[in-house]
Amino acid sequence: MQFREVMRPPLWVLAFTYFMFLSLVVAIWAALGNRSALAALILTTALTIVISIQARSHIFITDTELVIDKAHIDKKYCGEVTVLDRDAMRLSRTRDADPAAFLAIKFWVSTGVKIAINDDRDPTPYWLVSSKKAEELKRTLCK
Repeated sequence: MQFREVMRPPLWVLAFTYFMFLSLVVAIWAALGNRSALAALILTTALTIVISIQARSHIFITDTELVIDKAHIDKKYCGEVTVLDRDAMRLSRTRDADPAAFLAIKFWVSTGVKIAINDDRDPTPYWLVSSKKAEELKRTLCK
């Protein structure tokens, strides 16, 4: 494996999610009592843990393949790789986005890369990938 990056949701996202769930727990407590609120608290805590695990994003580059979560593509089909700063990334995922593009973006990561796809059989023009290590990702992919 030549490159590996795991992007986890930041603490503020998890805290916000948990506090939203806690407001639901308070409403359940007010309406149904202590036992129901305790059950709801346990359930929402477990749900927050599951969300934190499921919201992670994995990027791997092996000798022959680029893997992003469940998506993968041979490196031979990867064309030009463009590192995107905060402003370029914002434009690429909003106004300048191509509906046919593959998006592996996380809203809490402001930088990334745009990888052109050179495969005549694939209608996807490019992959837009959030990455905190965009320069390293480009260097590894362009080897």
